[in-house]
Amino acid sequence: MNFVLINEERCKGCGYCILACNSDCLSIGESNRNKNGYSYVVFHKENRCKGCAMCARVCPDAALEIYCREEQI
Repeated sequence: MNFVLINEERCKGCGYCILACNSDCLSIGESNRNKNGYSYVVFHKENRCKGCAMCARVCPDAALEIYCREEQI
């Protein structure tokens, strides 16, 4: 299962990653704010991240890291 690790303190909540995600795995956490007062992006683990890393590629603050794991059968 793949997942996105978000550096909450670097995220400014611009939403570019949300637009780039074809799997609808990201959203702005309305109640979550970092020390600079920005609402940062959250990853929804219940969704299926495909590991394409488009979200990380478009992030202007390099706040996302993608981790891909091979599932064992």
